[in-house]
Amino acid sequence: VNIGKMDSPIEKWNLIIGNLALKQVQATVVGFLAAVAAVILGWIPEGKYRFDHSILLCSSSVATAFIASLLQGIIMVGVIVGSKKTGINPDNVATPIAASFGDLITLAILAWISQGLYTCLETYYYVSPLVGAFFLALTPMGIVIAAKHPATRTVLHSGWEPVITAMIISSIGGLILDTTVSDPNLVGIVVYTPVINGIGGNLVAIQASRISTYLHLHSIPGELPEEAKGCYYPCRTYYGAGVNNKSAQVLLLLVIPGHLIFLYTIHFMKSGHTSLTPIFIAVYLFAALLQVRT
Repeated sequence: VNIGKMDSPIEKWNLIIGNLALKQVQATVVGFLAAVAAVILGWIPEGKYRFDHSILLCSSSVATAFIASLLQGIIMVGVIVGSKKTGINPDNVATPIAASFGDLITLAILAWISQGLYTCLETYYYVSPLVGAFFLALTPMGIVIAAKHPATRTVLHSGWEPVITAMIISSIGGLILDTTVSDPNLVGIVVYTPVINGIGGNLVAIQASRISTYLHLHSIPGELPEEAKGCYYPCRTYYGAGVNNKSAQVLLLLVIPGHLIFLYTIHFMKSGHTSLTPIFIAVYLFAALLQVRT
């Protein structure tokens, strides 16, 4: 949008169709890999393995990833096109909306599909593998469609490393959270996990989107503009005078008021089991600032 590649209706629809197809391929493959990782990580510490449960988990994960990705993709197309028509910079709204809707849609669909497949586990044992095989069989069609468009053909070959790396990091985060949940003294911390992850992730995602647009506007692929070269240590990021420096400063200033709003919302709703003591708030805000700053 920001570099004018969606001004032409034909090019706009080519980008939309190609990116949606690419998104479905990535979602299906990563959904399958995430399920396999979950099976392995659950099997190693417990030493127990059930084949039918593994198939159910893989089928639920693949089906959820495919459906949620499609719904989220359609929503994001609407958000980006709507932002363009209203004159809003999509970098400031698209990524946070994608992350928020992604979590909401994915959790709801995963709960619905897994519950349905679990009820069929004993009487209709063949339903789970058929569901998984159906969505996996759609992957080659998505690859063919994505490969037809130059904008997505490159990402189809080179865009897997960050997606799979993110999945691995998330899996490690899940292990850490599981350890926290199993400790009776830290059960109340769990309710704050999506808040600190969501706010930090969304703020950093906005900055990443803005930097990406800046690089597309001021350089060609494979080359960096002179002012962007070198190591971006914190002082250079927050105390410079460039456009990206100012946005980083604004986003960092949003951390404390944003977290305070959610902290007291959780407190008033009595959702957390941890008292909002001054020490807890201070340590929590320090961790949130450190998370976004680094």
